[in-house]
Amino acid sequence: MDFTSDLLQAYLETHCDPEPPVLQKIAHETHLKVLRPHMISGHYQGRLLSFFSKLMQPKTVLEIGTFTGYSTICLAEGLAENGEIYTIEANPELEERIKSNFFASGYVNKIKLYIGEAFDIFAVLSHKIFDIVFIDADKRNNYKYYELILDNIRPGGLIIVDNILRKGKILDPKNQENDMRLLREFNDKITVDTRVENLILPIRDGLMIIRKKQL
Repeated sequence: MDFTSDLLQAYLETHCDPEPPVLQKIAHETHLKVLRPHMISGHYQGRLLSFFSKLMQPKTVLEIGTFTGYSTICLAEGLAENGEIYTIEANPELEERIKSNFFASGYVNKIKLYIGEAFDIFAVLSHKIFDIVFIDADKRNNYKYYELILDNIRPGGLIIVDNILRKGKILDPKNQENDMRLLREFNDKITVDTRVENLILPIRDGLMIIRKKQL
């Protein structure tokens, strides 16, 4: 299921801020040279992430799932003057490409890249309080990531979770694959969690926007 037609998507992209040239290049090279290039956030979703970041002006951002660094750079665009983004990527084969992309973006001094498993690396970051967390990693662990980081989100902070609708497969009761079952459970648990408020945006593959309630 495509939530927007190609024609509507083109209209949306021409009625938001243009994709910065460095991100155009990253997207182009990702599609040419990297496996599963569809994992990149892309123009419209990238502008949404940038928009949220500019609204929040975060001092600290955590990203779980760097891929080639496109979304990291989008989130870095709205950082406070001395803000930093900590991003975790499990695939070591992407490290050099990610570093090159960060250097080209001009935000390299604001980005801290960690290569490894998020559950291991978070122990190093567990003393930090985050304004925004973007979760775009292995979907079966969404809820574990959520519980891991919720205490480290400031009141009023955001958690953004990608690929939450799986191209509409979430609506198919016949699809009982384990990943799909866990994704449904995640969506249901967040919806009734009194610590937060949430909504789902049917953008690309679905974005869950979660706001931690004020104390």
